[in-house]
Amino acid sequence: MTTTTSPRTTTGPRPAEAPPARRRRPLRRHAIYLALVAISVVYLFPFAIQVATAFKTDAQAAEDPLSLVPSPATTAALERLLANSDFPLWAANSALVAVVVTTGRVLFAAMAGYALSRLQWRGRAVVFAGVVAVMAVPQVVLLIPKFLVINQLGMYDSYAGMIVPLLADATSVFIMKNFFDTLPVSVEEAARIDGAGVVRTFWSVVLPMARPALVTVLILSFQGSWNELSHFIVSTQSPELTTLTKGVANLASGALGQSQQFPLRLGAAALMTIPVAVLFFVFQRRITATGEGAEKG
Repeated sequence: MTTTTSPRTTTGPRPAEAPPARRRRPLRRHAIYLALVAISVVYLFPFAIQVATAFKTDAQAAEDPLSLVPSPATTAALERLLANSDFPLWAANSALVAVVVTTGRVLFAAMAGYALSRLQWRGRAVVFAGVVAVMAVPQVVLLIPKFLVINQLGMYDSYAGMIVPLLADATSVFIMKNFFDTLPVSVEEAARIDGAGVVRTFWSVVLPMARPALVTVLILSFQGSWNELSHFIVSTQSPELTTLTKGVANLASGALGQSQQFPLRLGAAALMTIPVAVLFFVFQRRITATGEGAEKG
């Protein structure tokens, strides 16, 4: 005789529900993403207007300046700008000055930052305080002293007068000095034990480790020298030494006519942003790759 037993029902505690704080995390994350997207749209909207206006006619740009869709789209403003015989000269002068100034700033800022961070010498704290003080001085205050020094040294209205005063930058020295402070001293001590001197340690050991800071200084230096205007106004007067910033400023003041010419002006400004944007995106990948390599190491 077989007996059947009914299955035993067990009553236990129900699984706990997710706490309200955990449920709110995705909502908070989505809200942050939406806020970042909104900020990005506000930030990029003027640039989008600039690019769109470059392909408008003068009448359309004056009638509907905030439109993002040129109707009809035309390249007349860009063709007129490139047809100007002075525009290639402006671009060449800006490229020459930016490349030389960027190279010099990166080199001098790295050496000065290393000397302020690692080398022991009398007056180091005073010099660093002076660097910080220079950062607090508005650049417009230094225009007249710059002009007097450039003129006294016989560099006025020359490439030397355009380049030499821009080779040293307090902000770049400050960035490099603070980055060198974060590097472990043990690496340099190991290099000295192996017989490396100060120059060899700096060039072969410390400088390769400072790639993120070097890339930052490189981008800031190129952007600053490429977009520099006030210094070039007080250091040159010859049309042969006009840079893109001075040339575009002349266009904005109506050098090619009496009309507003918004497509021409904004087209020139859009072309000016291309080298800086390309440089940033190229070295942005380098910064990311360097950071990932450091984490893996």
